[in-house]
Formats: sequence, C-alpha cells, structure tokens
Amino acid sequence: MNSIPDKLYFKIGEVADIIGVKPYVLRYWETEFQDISPVKSRTNQRLYKRKDVEFIVRIKELLYQERFTIDGARKKLKIEAKQKKDSPPQLDLGLNQKDKPASFADLKNRLASLLTEMEGELKGERI
Repeated sequence: MNSIPDKLYFKIGEVADIIGVKPYVLRYWETEFQDISPVKSRTNQRLYKRKDVEFIVRIKELLYQERFTIDGARKKLKIEAKQKKDSPPQLDLGLNQKDKPASFADLKNRLASLLTEMEGELKGERI
C-alpha cells in the first residue's frame, strides 16, 4: 500500500492503487460500509475525500490483516467511532514519554518553562 498523497479528491483508480485493491472491490465496500461516501463528478466519476481513503485503509486492515468478516469489521468500526466520539480531546504538547508531567503542577511548570523559552527566541536570545 502506498502512502496517501496530500490532495482533496481522489479518483477510484487512484484509491485502488493507494489501497492495493481493484476498483470493483471499492465499489463493493461502498455497498457494505455506509461511511464510504464518494461524491460524483459531472462525468459521474467517483471522487473520494481523504477521510474516505483513510477509512478504506482501516477497512482493508480489518479485513485483510486482522481477518475480520465484513459484518465483524462493520461492528468494530462502529465501536471505534463511538470510542473516538466519547473520548476527550487530547492535548499534545510535544512531550515524549519521559518528559510527561506527573501532575498538574508539573505541567504548569513545564508550560511556564516553554513560554520563557519561546519569549527568549522571539527576542533573538537563544536559551
């Protein structure tokens, strides 16, 4: 499977190449997974959005690597969507695991340190 290029819309042949399946497989998956919803161009060609392509990548992982049935993959995707919806948004401060604060006070200190560092860089000083 190729990486997903940075563009807004993809034709079915492009998606098939990226995912590594035939176009008829994508058309079939559209009938089985309601969240795949390509728009149609004036020439009636399917145009997939990036989120569709990412979703199709996940479908292929579930079906081909994790060996789910289509019904099982549908259920798994529904559970994942619910978990994503129910989980609070994550704030990524660019901290790696060893730098993660142990408490709110540690986080406050780390943020203060980062702000001081940024202010110094803005003034042309390198701390």
